[in-house]
Amino acid sequence: MAVKFLKCLSLVMILCCTPYNGQADEDLEVGGLLLVNTVSRQGHDFAHHFSQYWRDIPNTQGFNVQIREIIVPSAGTRLQVKLSHKLVYQTFLGRRQSPISEKVEQAVLTTVNAINLFNQDLDNPDMAGDEW
Repeated sequence: MAVKFLKCLSLVMILCCTPYNGQADEDLEVGGLLLVNTVSRQGHDFAHHFSQYWRDIPNTQGFNVQIREIIVPSAGTRLQVKLSHKLVYQTFLGRRQSPISEKVEQAVLTTVNAINLFNQDLDNPDMAGDEW
């Protein structure tokens, strides 16, 4: 509980301490966010490796990615990757530590494919924005 509080507090401090230049005419553009909600060592490792790949991927502005870990008692953990609140990847990790590099690469590729599909839908004039 204290760790979550410290993470939230550090985020608030960063946002509050960012200097404001007073120019109201220019829009502040925020790129995509990578939100990490992990608890275990495996979840932290997964999120760390995912963020290393995510940093190098171009054209990810405006997409929010959430890595969420759900502990499954006596079975391990379930990791979910959500892109703009839509589940794009899910995997299960056992209680014993195992190499996660393949699962991270699968998650990154799946997320990039989801971004490409989203961009294709926006570029298609036959698709209405409200699905009607």
